Amino acid sequence: MARTVSASEVKKNFGKWNDVAQREPVQVVKHGRESSYLISADAYHELLSSYRRRTLVRDLDEAERLLLSRAEIAPEDQYDLPDAAG
Repeated sequence: MARTVSASEVKKNFGKWNDVAQREPVQVVKHGRESSYLISADAYHELLSSYRRRTLVRDLDEAERLLLSRAEIAPEDQYDLPDAAG
């Protein structure tokens, strides 16, 4: 859970809120609305490494397409399309 603080408070006491952000996210609010978050460098890099970019099948090379064609879905993760819609 993020701590919430006003943008003016962050501006006045950036060092304090930067220290807090090393332990937990800090939600910055401006004019009563969510504006941004302060997070640690470690949290940022963790988010960045977990971010998945979209790849089109047509952009895969032949080896990747072969691997994809051989992939199997675990029984507990299988579903029918009507199940996914509802």
